[in-house]
Amino acid sequence: MKNCSESEFFISNNRSSPPKGMNMRQQGMTRIMRSTVTIVCVTMMACVCVVNGQSKAEKIDALMSLFHEYGQFNGSVLVAEHGTVIYKKGFGYANFEWGIPNQPDTKFRLGSITKQFTSMLVLQLVRQGKLTLDGKITDYLPDYPSATGGKITIHHLLTHSSGIPNYTSYPKFYRELSRQPSSPADFIKLFADSSLQFEPGSNYAYSNSGYFLLGVIIEKVTGKSYEQVLQEQIFTPLHMAHSGYDRSETILKNRAQGYEKAERGFVNASFIDMSLPFAAGALYSTVEDLYLWDQALYTDRLLPDETRNLLFTPHIPTNGASYGYGWSIGVSPIGRSADSARVIEHGGGINGFNTLISRIPSEKDLVVLLNNTGGARLEEMNRAIRGILYEKPYNNPRKSLTDTVVAAIEQSGIDAAMTLYRDLKDHQADLYEVIEREMNVAGYRQLQRGRVKEAIELFRINVENFPKSSNVYDSLGEAYLAHGETELAITNYQKSVDLDPRNVNGAEILKKLRTAH
Repeated sequence: MKNCSESEFFISNNRSSPPKGMNMRQQGMTRIMRSTVTIVCVTMMACVCVVNGQSKAEKIDALMSLFHEYGQFNGSVLVAEHGTVIYKKGFGYANFEWGIPNQPDTKFRLGSITKQFTSMLVLQLVRQGKLTLDGKITDYLPDYPSATGGKITIHHLLTHSSGIPNYTSYPKFYRELSRQPSSPADFIKLFADSSLQFEPGSNYAYSNSGYFLLGVIIEKVTGKSYEQVLQEQIFTPLHMAHSGYDRSETILKNRAQGYEKAERGFVNASFIDMSLPFAAGALYSTVEDLYLWDQALYTDRLLPDETRNLLFTPHIPTNGASYGYGWSIGVSPIGRSADSARVIEHGGGINGFNTLISRIPSEKDLVVLLNNTGGARLEEMNRAIRGILYEKPYNNPRKSLTDTVVAAIEQSGIDAAMTLYRDLKDHQADLYEVIEREMNVAGYRQLQRGRVKEAIELFRINVENFPKSSNVYDSLGEAYLAHGETELAITNYQKSVDLDPRNVNGAEILKKLRTAH
């Protein structure tokens, strides 16, 4: 729950925790009829006027320029409408040290966008008769423990319904394992003997372990490396010359460096050995190559319709949406309007990068956002871009209050910072906003530096602004505990557990506190 890390690795944009305001339904499609409208702005910053004569590309440029100006996007973007690219551009730097700018041909690590390529390879092998969707793990990997491998199918792995624990959630993964190279065959031993979280097929739980296993199975049945099969079966046929398996030791032209946001700017992201993301998150690409990929998905170039459509079939519900094979499927809002569209998409995150590819197949619309400073709110940008495409009102970004408050702490102390926070929140809410994740990270940084009072105040800001979030109370409870205020710690941990009974760590701490108290 509580997490002071600035990046989460190989994240899916699968809607298991849908963004605020998201009203996605499992089935159905709302086809958007486009019409020219004129929108009257309610406030200067809260919405954007559709100005006669201004192109959609110009509006997208103004939007993304503002996100970049506010330090909320550093990367490359591509937007296609009806299958035609109408906008592509890079923002900020691919390399801060050398001042090398991001461009449409900059190569970014993709994180979990990798999974859609893995699922394509699996279906190609199914088509070739080398795999079956109801085939078990042990049918292809005889040495895998039969107690679990004998009942988990390829379908279960593709849909995150296997019950295999997610290896990136292991406590030691970030601190220790992520830096150590490993062969795929050796690495699966990390989770092969683990108890299942649930009976295969009975539930959904996002698992990089499942897609890692799919990569191992691909290598086993083809006799080739995952990287080689990927190149031969997808990248070469589609002329995706700027995509591949990212290896740190390779000299790779136009590769973006990964960064994370810190209190005073950006820092280099922590190292991860790319043998570990493997078929779950190890690829790199460009916005231009991902456009080629998108366009191919409308054709039979890689798979015929009847097999290809399995990628986009809602196989299993995911709390408001559905998961296909390597894709999330659901209905998403358009801009600030009440309209929505059926969207097929996936996000990714890996040290220093977060990414999103979002498709509206009914209109052949595409948004690709690749960011190399970690933690950017790409879905918010995507929603606004959809508003522009469909000529609906949309929200512009606002400045982060976290940056302003933390800077004030450093310059003038916590009391002055809290006075500034209150003034900006009360009188300039159209220009500033509190971002829960950013404020939480800032609070943990203060806590790690022994500045407990400062951490408490930052966490209290989150509680004030996000009273229905379990995580904000968990974090505040930890800060009060560090300050020796046990009663307040108990109160906040209890609130956290009440909001989210799945907060096992919070429940255990609460039990210990009450026993000791």
